[in-house]
This record gives sequence, C-alpha cells and structure tokens, in this order.
Amino acid sequence: MTVLRHSVSVLALEPDRLQELTKLIFDFAESTRAQGEQIVLEDGRPVADVRLVKGRHLRPGARYELAEAGATDQVAVLVREWQRRSAIAVEQLLVSDDVTVRTALRLRTPDRPRLLEVEGQVRGPEGSGALRRGSGKARLDLAAWWAATDLAPGALPAARAPATARLKHRLGKAHLYLWPRRADGGRWQVDVAVTVRGRWLLRPVVAVALMVAGRPVRRGFRSEVEQAADEWNRSIGELLALTPDDLRAELTRQATERPPEEPMGAPAS
Repeated sequence: MTVLRHSVSVLALEPDRLQELTKLIFDFAESTRAQGEQIVLEDGRPVADVRLVKGRHLRPGARYELAEAGATDQVAVLVREWQRRSAIAVEQLLVSDDVTVRTALRLRTPDRPRLLEVEGQVRGPEGSGALRRGSGKARLDLAAWWAATDLAPGALPAARAPATARLKHRLGKAHLYLWPRRADGGRWQVDVAVTVRGRWLLRPVVAVALMVAGRPVRRGFRSEVEQAADEWNRSIGELLALTPDDLRAELTRQATERPPEEPMGAPAS
C-alpha cells in the first residue's frame, strides 16, 4: 500500500454561510414551476435546455432531460427525494459515445446541511471490457467537519476523517481522507491523505510500480492537491463576495442563458 500526504490552506466556508447559501439555492429551485414539459421561472422566463419528461416537478419520480443545442451527449436527472426537512436526493445519468456515468447525490436536512453522500459508476462503451469500468463513493459529515474546525490548537484530530472518498477499479483501490483545522485569516488548513493499493494478485505489481515511480507520483499528487485548493479558493472567494441579491441574479442568469452556438464548420476545441 502506498500513502500520499499533503496539506493546503483554503478559504473557510462557515456553517451559517453555507446554511444561508443552500437555503437560497433551494428556495430558487422551488420558485420555478412546470408548464407542460417546460420549466419556467417566477417571471415566466423558461429555464434553458431542461425538459420535464416524467412525473411532477420537484417530486419523487420527476425525470428531466438536459440538452444543449448541438450537444450529442444525453443527460437525464431523476429526483429520488425532495423534502427540505429530511433529505434531497437526485440521480444523474450521462451517456456519450465514449462513456456512461451514473451519479447519485443525497443531502440530509438541506436547510441545515448535515451529511452529503455521493456515489458513482463509470463504464466505457459496450464491449470495452472491465478495465473501462469503475465506481466510487464519497461522504462529507458536515457536523464532524465543523467540530474539527472548532478544536483547540494542538488538539488531536478525530480518528475518523470528516470527509472520505473511495474509488474502485479492477486494477486497484484508492481511499481519500480530509481533516480540517482552524487557521488564521478566515482559513482552514486541510490535511489530505490518499492510500492506493492493487487488488488481488495485482497488489505486488501495483506496489512495485508505485515504488519505482514514487517521486513523480508524489510530486503529481501534491500538484493536484494544490490545484484543487486554488480552484476552491477562487470559487469560494467569488461566492462569498456575492450578496443574496447578487446570488439570485447569478442563478437566474445561469438558468436562462443559453451558450452561443458554434458556427457551421467551426473547428472543434
């Protein structure tokens, strides 16, 4: 088994601010309504590229199809649960020529977020074999996260990481663990650990490969963690700078704005 570790500094998203944001987002979603297959905002403007093809809007069993103009990918979203006091759960299925991705997300007590769970499966096109398949699970215990950030300086972290993820593939398994602690200047210091091991008879092969490529692997791991932290800081920084009115305006813009279509014959990006 190989263990990779790194620590990064990120902007903190405090529980009261997260609660404010999630409530605003779900209030916005529930302010929309269905007119036949079309979803519209309170002012009657249609939500771009979304169709309700089955069930009642934002009720268990509701199924939506998402399609941008000119896109060949098929994307469907299914509502499994929608209870603001208990849980909201949705599934997404993406089908393209190269890959099929199924993702399930469940957020407990959305108005006071407590637990986020995500599961996913990825497979290649029909006949591509087991090496083009994988699965994963992630779990973020927000109550444990806030408790970890409230620990006194120097206190031992909890034995169980508040945020975990597990990836499985025919060749191996990887586990991700995140432990936060309070830092100065409205930031968290997040310790990141990843364990990687091969499966069955491939364990010694994977162990030797990781040992031989140890330095580049560790350098690449640190780089990926730093990039993820930079992206978090950029996104959260922009989000925290928005007032509630700004955020509602941004949600409206994203819901109604269609991406520009590429002209015929334009080179692929």
